[in-house]
Amino acid sequence: MTAQSDLDTSHSLAVNTMYPEREAINTGKRKKQGRGSARTEPLNPLDNNFKKQRYPANVVSNNKYNIITFLPLVLFEQFKFFFNLYFLLVALSQFVPQLRIGFLFTYVGPLVFVLAVTMMKEWHDDHARKKRDNEANSQRYTRLTVDGPEVIPSKKIRVGDLILIEKNQRVPADMVLLRTTESSGACFVRTDQLDGETDWKLRIAVAPTQKLSDNGELFRLHGEVYADAPHKDIYDFVGTLSVSQGPLDTLPVTVPLAVENTMWANTTLASGSAVGFVVYTGSDTRAAMNTGHAKTKVGILDAEVNRLSKILFVVTLALSLAMVALDGFKAVWHITLFRFLILFSSIIPISLRVNLDMGKSFYSLGIERDGEIPGSVVRNSMIPEELGRIEYCLTDKTGTLTRNEMEMRRIHMGMMAYTIETSDEVVRHVRSHLRDKGIGEADEPVSAPSTATAAATLASASTAAASASKASALLAKGHGKARRDMPQRVFDMVESLALCHNVTPAEDNDGAAGQTYDEQMSVSVSRPMAYQASSPDEVAIVKWTERVGVVLAERTLSTITLRLDALIPDSQAGYGTAPTLVYDILHVFPFTSESKRMGIIVRSRMAGEILFIQKGADAVMSRIVQYNDWLDEECGNMARDGLRTLVVGRKRLSSDAYARFDEAYQRAKVAVVGRAEAMQRVVEDYLESDLELLGLTGVEDRLQDNVRATLELLGNAGVKVWMLTGDKVETATCVAVSAKLVRRDQLIHVISGLKAAHEVTDALETLRTLGDCCLIIDGDSLHVAMDFFRDEFVQLASTLSAVVCCRCSPTQKADVVRLIQKFTGKRVLAVGDGGNDVSMIQAADVGVGLVGKEGKQASLAADFSVNQFSYLGRLLLWHGRNSYKRSAKLAQFVIHRGLIISIMQVVFSALFYFAPIALFQGLLLVGYTTVYTMAPVFSLVLDRDVTEDIAMLYPELYAELTKGRSLSYKTFFTWLLISIYQGGALMMIAVWLFDTEFIHVVSIAFTGLVLNELLMVALEIRTWHRWMIWSILGSLAIYIASIWVLPAYFDVSFIVSGAFIWKTVVITAVSSVPLYIIKLLRRIYAPPSYAKLT
Repeated sequence: MTAQSDLDTSHSLAVNTMYPEREAINTGKRKKQGRGSARTEPLNPLDNNFKKQRYPANVVSNNKYNIITFLPLVLFEQFKFFFNLYFLLVALSQFVPQLRIGFLFTYVGPLVFVLAVTMMKEWHDDHARKKRDNEANSQRYTRLTVDGPEVIPSKKIRVGDLILIEKNQRVPADMVLLRTTESSGACFVRTDQLDGETDWKLRIAVAPTQKLSDNGELFRLHGEVYADAPHKDIYDFVGTLSVSQGPLDTLPVTVPLAVENTMWANTTLASGSAVGFVVYTGSDTRAAMNTGHAKTKVGILDAEVNRLSKILFVVTLALSLAMVALDGFKAVWHITLFRFLILFSSIIPISLRVNLDMGKSFYSLGIERDGEIPGSVVRNSMIPEELGRIEYCLTDKTGTLTRNEMEMRRIHMGMMAYTIETSDEVVRHVRSHLRDKGIGEADEPVSAPSTATAAATLASASTAAASASKASALLAKGHGKARRDMPQRVFDMVESLALCHNVTPAEDNDGAAGQTYDEQMSVSVSRPMAYQASSPDEVAIVKWTERVGVVLAERTLSTITLRLDALIPDSQAGYGTAPTLVYDILHVFPFTSESKRMGIIVRSRMAGEILFIQKGADAVMSRIVQYNDWLDEECGNMARDGLRTLVVGRKRLSSDAYARFDEAYQRAKVAVVGRAEAMQRVVEDYLESDLELLGLTGVEDRLQDNVRATLELLGNAGVKVWMLTGDKVETATCVAVSAKLVRRDQLIHVISGLKAAHEVTDALETLRTLGDCCLIIDGDSLHVAMDFFRDEFVQLASTLSAVVCCRCSPTQKADVVRLIQKFTGKRVLAVGDGGNDVSMIQAADVGVGLVGKEGKQASLAADFSVNQFSYLGRLLLWHGRNSYKRSAKLAQFVIHRGLIISIMQVVFSALFYFAPIALFQGLLLVGYTTVYTMAPVFSLVLDRDVTEDIAMLYPELYAELTKGRSLSYKTFFTWLLISIYQGGALMMIAVWLFDTEFIHVVSIAFTGLVLNELLMVALEIRTWHRWMIWSILGSLAIYIASIWVLPAYFDVSFIVSGAFIWKTVVITAVSSVPLYIIKLLRRIYAPPSYAKLT
């Protein structure tokens, strides 16, 4: 132990001698580094004092509360509503003797119960979120230490740790890339969970650490990593790496660090394995900074109920003032006023909150148990009614609408076209062309014979290898023909597609070491091929060429090797060997968003022929290729089918022509000013003219199941769909067309590349004249528009049926949501599947997360989690409809139940000298809102106005819900008038039929009240359920039984008399029969729209 301590001390002294600035850090200045600050950390973990770090823990947190904030925040969220605050004041008033009316429990008990139920629901939901966060924070990762690899959970990762990331593993924190398994230090990462882009991103390891022989040598290095302060921009990073391997007096080598040297949290390593140095953790990561904090969402129905409760308070206050005024403001009238306010407090029924919350839980349970949308989870059970009021749906593209699985669907070559179903015909053409050149004939076998014995296999391999060399030589002769038949044209197209790309095969070729040239030329086809590239489109094309028998077998920085599997007979597929063609890569011209094309110059080693091959968007390629009369038409046809098109052209270059180009290109590469423009100009002048048009490809980004039908369903339901994606304009346009987000006859208007305010003005003027088009706008233009013309832009865009925003950052997505909410006041739903969608989901009124292939970040942060986008249709049109309609009916009925008893109290007080004395006291008042009427009233959550089939078949019915007519001022005042009529009728007739005892008045009035409520429930039910019947009959039985149990409130001898029965029947008939008649007449002469469908 002592020796080790001395070794660590001497090592620390040596390091501090070599880096004096680090000594200052270790002796106190280090404390200034922490959350949100720039940081300089030792490269070697042995030099790092982790205990002094002040950086945030590397944890994912989607929960709203902690043990300290839970009670204050929940109480604040409850009492910020006037509804609950009013009852708090009423309950507190009962502690004042002069204001006390009845039992204290009558007022305090319901409030405590409501708060307890709400707190239990909030605790349950937040506990579930915390549990899911713990699962994410417990994912295992390998940390490199001097004693060897150590497996730790994600939450224990610290700034300065060396973490080993394996292929297809999520990156847990922001890192600087130190080493990869590729000798070049390159690797690819998938960023669709961070920025929504489908293209893989190339990342480069830092040179001083990549060149080390193994990971263990990292602990022999001494140096520092500097990283700038954390910020939101995922495309920007500034840092340096200072490292020294030599003696202590050797000056360290400092290399700059940029974004290509990083791996951000929530990205996924797509190739090989890599070692990263952690620079940001937890809330300092780019992913966390682009993610909004969870907020408490309040449904519009709750807000509407809160507004109605204020109206009810005004009614209560007016009635109380009226009682005091009619009594002449006698004596201590202000005490009398407060007593009347408390007496009439049932006008605002506290049971409303309980019923609505229980209803929400019931709707949530129905969603989770729906067999048509299996796996759906309700993570926020407070807003299911919001699903019935959605007018804007903002959706991500990658992984939400699409599977991010590209597939080559069509290829067109002018006079012929091939689809994926006719790939066999392409194989026959390729094979025919090769055999026309003397390859694959009976005397020149290319397939391995029977594997009966090992000796026979080895002998046949030598024969096949020799044949392969001969075949390749014969094949080289085919390029010289001026006249080309159909097989030749097909092969040229396939060959060009197999060469013009940036794809690298990920096949293990270690076994090729030591083989002869002929053995290397004869590659076994039994080895599976895998590809990696920055663009999934290119991978799809290369996979198609493999399918038709021309395989990308190997690629280096200078060569491309194609394997001709088309020559292997189908009966011996997987066992044979095939000849290869090797090409030298002379120049590569990568794709850029400005040029919209990529090209390559290759030289065939067999023929010595130099080819310039180029592919790109039809808009730019149409002026580069030779004249034709079919390209524009076919591009339009493919675009209408939602396919991403690429035009392919080729030009043969003589040695002199190539030499002239190369000389000019080299001169442009050394230009000091305008180098990029000069290089592009040389390519245009020497190469990009009169290319032979080979064909047109159509690649499909495969959609999720039933996406088209769901989008059409939402459109017919009046929901405007916006697609927000981090992908390119061209890609997003194709997906919008493919998904039928854009109607076949609808104009597509693209706004991109805007930098100045005046450009936005012109673009908006143009948009205003186009009518209902599909707007496609990129992130930069959107940023400028929102900065200078926010209101004008939203005013125009919100009227369009479809909008596509491309190149959107996570923050921009959330900003768009807030902009629509603020400007339109409509309810917005956001749906996504990645970490880059979390901000948008949390900002929306309703957030729906899809369980994606790359993780569950969106699903965990959302209000509702589903497995497919297509589930959205049923979630809104069926569950949203039922939740909203049922809650609206339930809220109004509970308000009616409170109003009617208060009106009876008003009539009673007015008839008996304006005395603030309770008509129904104690257990009668409590029983009325609980055992006597609660079950029948709550059974309204089982009611439905239309069947499931009709709701899904006629989505236009959903559009009516968004108008909010089920719970409006009109319906509220209708129920208010009904309550006034029924309450007045019940009380006045009861007094009119007054017998000799006051208790008889109470018996008749209360019995009529209970029966009236049960009949009103039956009146409101449209679709009967067996539990509705049982609840009504059961409540009636409980009331009848309680008459004998509560002799203090009922005179049993009078109850069983005929006088009681006929008086009760009269009261009930007068109060409820007229409403039945009115309802019948309305159904005949003014039926609702859905009534015609049932």
